[in-house]
Amino acid sequence: MIRKIDHVGIAVKSLDEATKTYEALGFEVEEIEEVAEQKVRVAMLPVGESRIELLEATSEDSAIAKFISSRGEGIHHIAINVENIEEALKKAKEAGLRLIDEKPRIGAGGKKVAFVHPKSTHGVLLEFVEG
Repeated sequence: MIRKIDHVGIAVKSLDEATKTYEALGFEVEEIEEVAEQKVRVAMLPVGESRIELLEATSEDSAIAKFISSRGEGIHHIAINVENIEEALKKAKEAGLRLIDEKPRIGAGGKKVAFVHPKSTHGVLLEFVEG
């Protein structure tokens, strides 16, 4: 079951510069952490029940570095909070959607995450987040 938009991920070149920009707009940084498996540093900024996730690459071969190289900074993905990520992946696969992750992995905040390919979701990289 889908609960809400968990966050909107935004790829940035510099997390320090981006957080300063968003703080100047009145946002507060909830936390900053490195997710070594995904080769990113992330900052979470609460917005009501959801968050903005700023993502900075920690390696030139990370998905975020490749995204910025080809498209520049900007919206990278939309994350949907789901009750049961395995069930969400099963339903997506049964619906014929192309999955990037067949099984969940650990993302920011230690939560289970999995991605659906943007070619299956009308050009939007979709992330399921459990919890």
